[in-house]
Amino acid sequence: MPTIGSNSKPAYVYDAGTDTWIPVGPGEHTHDYATSAHNHDSTYIAKTLTTTTGDIIYASSANTPARLAIGSNGKVLTVASGIPSWATPSSGSMTLLSTTTLSSATTTVSSINQTYKHLYIEILGIDTTAFNPTINYQTNSGGFTFNITQAASQTGVNYYNTSGTVGNAQNYGGAQPVNKAAIYIYDYTDAVNRKVGSFNQYWINEGGAPIYFNGQFVTNHATAVTSFSMVVSTGSFDAGTIKVFGVN
Repeated sequence: MPTIGSNSKPAYVYDAGTDTWIPVGPGEHTHDYATSAHNHDSTYIAKTLTTTTGDIIYASSANTPARLAIGSNGKVLTVASGIPSWATPSSGSMTLLSTTTLSSATTTVSSINQTYKHLYIEILGIDTTAFNPTINYQTNSGGFTFNITQAASQTGVNYYNTSGTVGNAQNYGGAQPVNKAAIYIYDYTDAVNRKVGSFNQYWINEGGAPIYFNGQFVTNHATAVTSFSMVVSTGSFDAGTIKVFGVN
């Protein structure tokens, strides 16, 4: 007596070689498109093609999907030989790396991206809780080798001081959204030599008059710049934003 297969099918066919009734027809079944080896007329792309968050699917040739792995921080999407790829931004471009709100007595931007040539730091809307404090700028918790204090005789004058370790400036103590500073550090990833840079600052003094500072500085460390801090001598920061840009 031939056996009958157990699968539910609409019809059976007899196989004399095995003396078995074999179920035939579509019947009920499931189909995992993600692992199927069938060609479904190229209407679907296997989810296993992407392996990492941020991967991009593109056509490497006609009707041929391919994976472009996520690029590293700071890279930009470009096209080379007709194929998309990740690349370092062209010379002269500037990329925003981080935005940090000033708060507490010390605000630090750490783990600064090391894939650019120069560093540009823009500080906007600086305000403090204490009246007329000193604000220090520091790289790698060490500081710049320039020293600035607010005095009428220093208005609009360039400064260069190789013996100081921090830079400081005075704040009005009230809401001063115009208080700002711009700092440029050249070749900031150099791990052998001290870094040179330039700065420009604009403040409103305790009498409400504008005070300008600008000049050059040298860092007091020969390691790459990996962090930037602002430290207030009394009270704390209650407003302001630090924006760090990578420059090529």
